[in-house]
Amino acid sequence: MLHAQTLLTIVLMLAATYSTRGLGYVALRNRRLSPRARALLHAAPGCVLISVIAPFFVTSSPAGLLALGATVAASIRLPMLPTVLIGVAAAAVLRAVLP
Repeated sequence: MLHAQTLLTIVLMLAATYSTRGLGYVALRNRRLSPRARALLHAAPGCVLISVIAPFFVTSSPAGLLALGATVAASIRLPMLPTVLIGVAAAAVLRAVLP
C-alpha cells in the first residue's frame, strides 16, 4: 500500500516531467532548430541516464557495483529504454539477494 505522501510525490514528479516536455513543445513548435541544438536534444537522455547511475560509482555495496556493471554492459549494445529497464531490474534483484 502506498502512503499518501509517496503517491503525492510520484504525481508531482509526473506533473513536473510532463509539464517541462509540454512547455518545451509549445516554446519550440514554430522554430527551426540548429544542428547544434538538435545534437544537444539527442544527447539529453544519455545525460539523464548518467545522473541516475552516477551514485553507484561511489558505492561500496556489492549489489550497487554489480548493478552498475550490468547497466554499463547493457548500454554498450542496447538503446536507452532497455538499458534503463535492465539497470533498474538488476539493482532491484541484486539488492534483494545480496546484503
